[in-house]
Amino acid sequence: MPAPLYLTEQGSALNREGRRLIVSKQGETLAKVALIQVSQVIVFGNVSITTPALQLLLQENVETVLLSSAGRFYGRLVGPNSAHGSLRVAQVMRSQDASFALALARRIVSGKIHNMRIILQRYARRQDDDALRDNVEALAGLLDGCERCQTINSLSGMEGRATAIYFGAWKSLLKPPWRFDTRNRRPPTDPVNVLLSFGYTLLSQNVLSAVLTSGMDPQVGFLHQLNYNRPSLALDLMEEFRPIIVDSVVLRCLNNDILTPADFRPGEEGEYPLVLEQEGMKRFIRELESRFEQTIKHPDTGNSLTYRRLFLEQAYQVARILREVQPGHSYQPYLVR
Repeated sequence: MPAPLYLTEQGSALNREGRRLIVSKQGETLAKVALIQVSQVIVFGNVSITTPALQLLLQENVETVLLSSAGRFYGRLVGPNSAHGSLRVAQVMRSQDASFALALARRIVSGKIHNMRIILQRYARRQDDDALRDNVEALAGLLDGCERCQTINSLSGMEGRATAIYFGAWKSLLKPPWRFDTRNRRPPTDPVNVLLSFGYTLLSQNVLSAVLTSGMDPQVGFLHQLNYNRPSLALDLMEEFRPIIVDSVVLRCLNNDILTPADFRPGEEGEYPLVLEQEGMKRFIRELESRFEQTIKHPDTGNSLTYRRLFLEQAYQVARILREVQPGHSYQPYLVR
């Protein structure tokens, strides 16, 4: 079955040899792939494509997606026929199917609550903290309750209660001098919330790139309903990754002195109340990028891949489900253990 061809080696080039694609660098052949085995070419950063190779891809209607080395979406090159029209029609129709949208949204919320619960469970074991164990049990109860929700609104309420319990436990997760009373934003008013908001922004851009790469419409979501100029589907798919990527990096940076109070300063007039200094921002981005590029095992195939690649796999999974004439598969969020 055709699969995406990922071009990640910086400085490499894609050429053609008959109906085969050749990846090379400085005269060395890195890979040879028959065109029939390629569903899509995904280019990261400084990778060149020769005109003959591009002509072949366009003639055979194999889409080429251009991303930055960090995964930011630049655009796509497609031939005269595109499969995304039917995919997007299916996406809109499924979003209006209340039972389908609810089933997918349940899986999204369940994935987020599960991963929040695991984060707290790890700290409860490490600190031998009974209060944290109570929070873990409370999240387990809400996780079970997700399956009983009959509307998106009630499911959103369940997710909101779980998030409140989760962040309510953060005061026990942070070492002095850091304090955390409540999650706030628009604008964030303390160092922890500044990092969370900034981290979620970077995560959302990475997931948005994955959604765009898959060919889906980022504004048509399932848990997050259609709203003007909001990437609802990207917000849906980032939910399961908030705890295990952004939250865990924030806790690591603060508890391991990667960031200190000196890295934050009051904002100037017209700015946010509190801002992260440039050097601190560089260190935080470095830690977050390290997590994006961390290698993990795919839960189904067992193959090694990065979290950034997993964003793409999760988006493709949704696309496959949307294309089913008779939906028979449910979305499988990424669950940490």
